[in-house]
Amino acid sequence: MRAVTYVKADTVEIQEKPVPEIGSDQVLLKVGGAGLCHSDITIIGLGDDNPLIGSTLGHEVAGTVEKVGDDVTGWQVGDAALVALIYSCGTCRECLAGRDNQCEVAYPRDALAPLSPGIGTPGGMADYIPVKAHHLDPIGDLDPVDAAPLADAALTPMHAINTVRDRLDADATIVTIGLGGLGHMALQILAATTGARIIALDTDEQKLAYAREHGADLALKSDGDAAARILDETRGVGADVVFDFVGVQPTVDLAVSVVRGGGAIRFVGLGGGSFQYTAASGGLPWGVNIERAYGGTRADMRQAVALARAGKISVAISRYALDDAVQAFEDLRNGRIQGRAVLVP
Repeated sequence: MRAVTYVKADTVEIQEKPVPEIGSDQVLLKVGGAGLCHSDITIIGLGDDNPLIGSTLGHEVAGTVEKVGDDVTGWQVGDAALVALIYSCGTCRECLAGRDNQCEVAYPRDALAPLSPGIGTPGGMADYIPVKAHHLDPIGDLDPVDAAPLADAALTPMHAINTVRDRLDADATIVTIGLGGLGHMALQILAATTGARIIALDTDEQKLAYAREHGADLALKSDGDAAARILDETRGVGADVVFDFVGVQPTVDLAVSVVRGGGAIRFVGLGGGSFQYTAASGGLPWGVNIERAYGGTRADMRQAVALARAGKISVAISRYALDDAVQAFEDLRNGRIQGRAVLVP
């Protein structure tokens, strides 16, 4: 089968690999679509000593069941399914508490990232992927190409939003920074599930136009004037919640400068930005809650799938043939993708 393989720093190529054998508790999924994420660009940029070199990439995966292991129940050949982002064990303390994105087995404290398809195990940028039945969710009549990015592009903002759900009253102001793969889904989820005022920011006018059409009450250029405008819009108080889906230094600075006292910031983007915190004098208003959000739980994923099946959210997709994977990586790296690129075998 064909498989998009990480071969050296900043380089992928399509290689021929054997169709995977499956265990008794696994299914063989015929891939219908595999999303391409900025995390994939980050992974292949980690250098030539990366232990993931040689692996098949792809952590946003949906398809149809091709073969079922002897001990698998509840799945039949032809069923459409979405692969979980995090391969949680289901039995540790965190999993049993519903925090499976913090699984002690899949995500030991010193790990680069939780065990996921394409991160420590074979990924879905291929014709087939072996998956434990425990790690599949049904997608009903959704097209697997449209559904694949839900595994991260919708799951991750859904989880970040759910962590501050109690703050999203009808009189709240939300700032969401970055309207790319994750951010454009966050905007739709917020518009579909809250009555709060949404201020969306990006540097790209096309993405700002998208925001105005998909639920933003105000869409602003993310520039040197943005903080003053947000504070003006909130009578100098600041935003109740700020989501940063970029994570570069200017967006981190913006998030810190516009959050209100007692508000919350969710840093999701992996852009490498930072902020200084001093215990006494801070640099933050009192009472601000900050979380470095990662992925989401299976409950979050089922919520995202339900919203997609109801037509309330949808991923903006650019389709690429699997054989054009190198071009898709190049286009994403150079900012030519609006929404998500999806590789279609």
